[in-house]
Amino acid sequence: MERFIMQDLVAWKERKDRKPLILLGARQVGKTYILKEFGRREFENVAYINCDNNAMVRDLFMPDYNIERILLTIGAITGINIQAGKTLIIMDEIQELRRGLASLKYFCENAREYHVAVAGSLLGLTLHQGESYPVGKVNTLEMFPMTYEEFLWARGFKQQMDLLKNCMWDVVKSLRTTYIQHLREYYMTGGMPEAVKTFIDTNDANAVREVQEEIIMAYEKDISKHAPTDQVVRINQVWNSIPSQLAKENKKFIYGVIKQGARAKDYELAIQWLIDAGLVYKISRTTSLGLPLKIHEDISAFKLYLLDCGLLGAMSKTPPAMLLLPNKENTSKGDFTENFICCQMKSLRDIPIYYYSKENSQLELDFVIQTGTLVMPVEVKAEENLQAKSLKTTIANHPGMRGIRFSMSDYREQESITNVPLYGARGYLDCITDNK
Repeated sequence: MERFIMQDLVAWKERKDRKPLILLGARQVGKTYILKEFGRREFENVAYINCDNNAMVRDLFMPDYNIERILLTIGAITGINIQAGKTLIIMDEIQELRRGLASLKYFCENAREYHVAVAGSLLGLTLHQGESYPVGKVNTLEMFPMTYEEFLWARGFKQQMDLLKNCMWDVVKSLRTTYIQHLREYYMTGGMPEAVKTFIDTNDANAVREVQEEIIMAYEKDISKHAPTDQVVRINQVWNSIPSQLAKENKKFIYGVIKQGARAKDYELAIQWLIDAGLVYKISRTTSLGLPLKIHEDISAFKLYLLDCGLLGAMSKTPPAMLLLPNKENTSKGDFTENFICCQMKSLRDIPIYYYSKENSQLELDFVIQTGTLVMPVEVKAEENLQAKSLKTTIANHPGMRGIRFSMSDYREQESITNVPLYGARGYLDCITDNK
């Protein structure tokens, strides 16, 4: 399946100042697949090693960091004649190999002519115990679950995807029924590649849900494996509370939802662990709409969103039919819609994202983003409801500011608000950040 990150990998290959690459991302977002596909397309051969429970490479870096010896050994194990510029060396699950991460420093300093890419879950790489991270000696890319546009691409609807990426709203409008149906399917399937492939192969919502439940179980096993022993219970409590947190009208994270009497100091480490693992996205509150948003961040107030809306459906035990059908009485649609928008924005990597609320006021904005020198308030609507009281009030109080309303309605410019169809959210944000 095609992924947008492929163009970033090609750009890394061509960099004159290239260093070994660490591809970061939560488990099962497609890191191994994309590195192998990148190697197949861009190199004469690929030397691939899986470092997880592999006796042949267990002590690869233990004797020393002699690059000539290491390359000779990797070549012998893989059966590949490793040549600079012609071979992509992939070390998968690098965090499982003793001194594996540290070795990248020596590839950078002594053998930069070789293309070395490593992959591993954020669970293992950023939280690696007892080994220093090779700061300044590596390039990094972060990979996310498949976006809605990549979902269209995987299903063979590249032309529809291109229309969104190029913000061709007049043509998009004529296909709105098709886009909406695909969006509801994406809500159910989400962007985990195995779930998407299962949907494409079987067209069976129950089979997709089985895959999602298996992924959730794998994450919970990883928590037990990688997390500090004294934090495992609390991490699981936070993790399992997320559907309930998002179901509240006010989606600010409330410790009391975890359990009665829960306090911030008891769960701060657990929350940070899930963030570092890439399993949740933390959206902090900003107390002002002035530039830059970062300096107005209120770290004590935040929302937590799941890395994938399909997994949110599985965790909340939402029947797939409720996501696939246009049921306006379905109150949970707002949870999925807001989580969907958060994930699409996160996939763009460089957009600072917050939410905004005022003390002693009911005014709250779902999101606030910063693009260059612009601050843009955002409201998210699950269906075609175009009422946006908080958004309109905010704009009225900030002359010259322009807001975004994501909904099922068609693209239109309305005074100081741009209405963008939900399915065009990422394409629109990509366009305005590229100054198209």
